[in-house]
Amino acid sequence: MLLKELSSLASPLSEQQVNLLQQATAELSVTQLAWVSGYLAGVGQNAGQIAPLTQAQPAGKLTILYASQTGNAKGVAEELKAAALAKDIHAELVNVSDYKAKSLKNETHLLIVASTNGEGEPPDDAIEFHEFLASKKAPKLDNLKYSVLALGDSSYEFFCQTGKDFDERLAALGAERVCERVDCDVDYDKDADSWTAKALEQIQQTLAAEPSGSVVNLPVHAPTTSQFNKKNPYAAELSLSQKITGRDSAKDVRHVEIDLGDSGLQYQAGDALGVWFENDQVLVKQIITRLGLIEDELVSIDDQEFTLAAALTEKLEITQTSGAFVEAWARWSASKKLQTVVADKDKLRDYAANHQVIDVLLEKKAKVDAQDFVDALRKLTPRLYSIASAQAEVEEEVHLTVGVVSYQKGDELRLGGASGFLGGRAEEGATVKVFVEHNDNFRLPSDPNTPVIMVGPGTGIAPFRAFLQQRDASDATGKNWLLFGDQTFTQDFLYQTEWQAYLKSGLLTKLDVAFSRDQAEKIYVQDRLKENAADVYQWLEEGAHLYICGDANRMAKDVHQTLLEIIAEQGAKSPEQAEEYLKQLRSAKRYQKDVY
Repeated sequence: MLLKELSSLASPLSEQQVNLLQQATAELSVTQLAWVSGYLAGVGQNAGQIAPLTQAQPAGKLTILYASQTGNAKGVAEELKAAALAKDIHAELVNVSDYKAKSLKNETHLLIVASTNGEGEPPDDAIEFHEFLASKKAPKLDNLKYSVLALGDSSYEFFCQTGKDFDERLAALGAERVCERVDCDVDYDKDADSWTAKALEQIQQTLAAEPSGSVVNLPVHAPTTSQFNKKNPYAAELSLSQKITGRDSAKDVRHVEIDLGDSGLQYQAGDALGVWFENDQVLVKQIITRLGLIEDELVSIDDQEFTLAAALTEKLEITQTSGAFVEAWARWSASKKLQTVVADKDKLRDYAANHQVIDVLLEKKAKVDAQDFVDALRKLTPRLYSIASAQAEVEEEVHLTVGVVSYQKGDELRLGGASGFLGGRAEEGATVKVFVEHNDNFRLPSDPNTPVIMVGPGTGIAPFRAFLQQRDASDATGKNWLLFGDQTFTQDFLYQTEWQAYLKSGLLTKLDVAFSRDQAEKIYVQDRLKENAADVYQWLEEGAHLYICGDANRMAKDVHQTLLEIIAEQGAKSPEQAEEYLKQLRSAKRYQKDVY
């Protein structure tokens, strides 16, 4: 029976208690409901028992804050708390968006795990905390001991900037580092584990040195979560990989369906699916041949032995390269071209972003040891794809909208790692290792009456397919406005028939499309926003939530600037007031982005 259908006649609760229970759980997620269920079960088992006092414990406690855009920092923070509890350290885990920044003055021990968003910006959930730390309102923190773990991507100019900002500001406010900040690249597991061990050792020592007292040992019940995660993915089945762009399209976009079977994996609209993949064996052989090495030669990765071929297939990134690898190959090969590239940080970032490992090797030959070569590469990381389905609609399936990354390099076609795997190498029925990456920074409003505006050009349409399926399944009455853009109407109108059906049923209130190459003048989604400026502002004034998904480098910035112009014009506001208006929308989680 659903909780909303519960009545006092079908339970031992009074009508008032039923109403209170329904109100208390109305806005809880599936994970939160599972935790509450487990907690109440534990309370029931301990009913009538007096909670015993524990042995003396440190009077201080450890607060763990996380700032996460896609979920990586949250995952690390959860593992950090588990490690703290294993050491009998009283730890509290809090998202910075739920933390009262003024409480910093009362903290004695603090660990922060922070990711960086876009061009050095804090994640959406950390904007206010970041501003508070940088403001004159931030208190002196002479009694605080802390450390910061920063997550980032070294291919971006402002690598780990949010973590650096937090670290520098806390130190400037008088706080004492228990250990130095660690800046992690995309392959962060080993560095995160090392920092966790060192930070907790220091925290434990400083807590032990403080006066102790007795604390009440209340029953603790861990949240019920899936056994499958990034480190332990589920071996799902690829049910479908169907091209949904036309034969003459410049793009290859696939609608992918994956069967989750009896995994028990749960997701919400707005979440992402992590996909592990194997590299193309043809590309692996090409790399080994170019190096003049042997496929069966043994190499070591994290104290485990693999053949060189297995390492390049299953463990290492070869379809993406890093500045560090380009620098290493420039040194080994003495390539003048590469040496010129590495001398300029901007050129190096651009080169690394647009070349695969084989492209670097082809610049100039070098004799290199297999182990040294392996050590210079990044470890393979899963790709995250915005989920394009609502579980209420597709049940034990999950759908993705995957743009196959491809480009011509001389006579050869280069394909992306995961997109090439899902879009071609993996046949239907193949095993795909997956996990759900929850994204609480990209969620439908809890009130089903709230209007939403969704801007999703190209494969950025994916989460909005999930949004509309979810609103349809839940009979939400709020208005829905979708803005979609791509190159051509005839070749690139992704999910066209679905949008038309939603328009006909009334679920989709308004649909605006922009096809940039169907006329002489390029038209983009931001142009459609400008044309509908009065409606955009009116919807926002009515409480609409606004979402953007897709390209971070150009589209998202152009849409943001257009929104500022619309707000200034329609609301008769100054540029500064328009900025503040959008800032308030972001703080209220009414302006959310899923950009890449």
